[in-house]
Amino acid sequence: MATYVLIPGAGGEAWYWHRVVPLLRERGHDVIAVDLPADDDSAGLAEYTDAVVEAIGDRHDELILVAQSMAGFTAPLVCERVSVRLLVMLAAMTPAPGESPGDWWANTGQPAAERELAEREGRAWGGEFDPLVTFLHDVPPAVVEQAMARGQRDQSDAPFAKPWPLSGWPEVPTRFLLTRGDRLFPAEFQRRVVRERLGITPDEMDGGHLVALSRPAELVDRLEAYRAEAGPR
Repeated sequence: MATYVLIPGAGGEAWYWHRVVPLLRERGHDVIAVDLPADDDSAGLAEYTDAVVEAIGDRHDELILVAQSMAGFTAPLVCERVSVRLLVMLAAMTPAPGESPGDWWANTGQPAAERELAEREGRAWGGEFDPLVTFLHDVPPAVVEQAMARGQRDQSDAPFAKPWPLSGWPEVPTRFLLTRGDRLFPAEFQRRVVRERLGITPDEMDGGHLVALSRPAELVDRLEAYRAEAGPR
């Protein structure tokens, strides 16, 4: 049995993982879906890291961290605090030493990549952000309805301000899983960034940015394959 620690992206809501959690538990694993203080203007990456470490508590056997999107900045910091068996970066932001999450966008060329993909697909780009277009385009209608009814927690700007404090990537086995239909972080963009910053070739699956909502069973199969390949500590 492993302990899966599921860290959400911007907005910080554990609900993002609600379709994945029962599937992992059915396979006999302990699962922690973390809520982050995303709407707290006094909370930065250090506080996000504290929240994850606190949620883990005294669990220290076969920890597998799964970091969605913005959580790519937090998960490596957690790896410096607890013993992690495997880190899975899922459609994630990959930080560089000394880079703030706010600077990541321009440094990586994300805006241009997002715009170019939208133009190739014949979608409007710019203007007011529409989560139905960028995030929920491939999510089942019933789940979209739930998401819209819940509303979106405001994401504070606080964690975007300070530099990522690590001098290098933690010495933890790391896999990167990109999603080929991601409209926020296009696949071609992610292939380049992951190669440049982690020196690895990312794995790929179908789906948009929020695959835990759109393809939970396929995602769980991928995570379980990673766990099996990693083997016991």
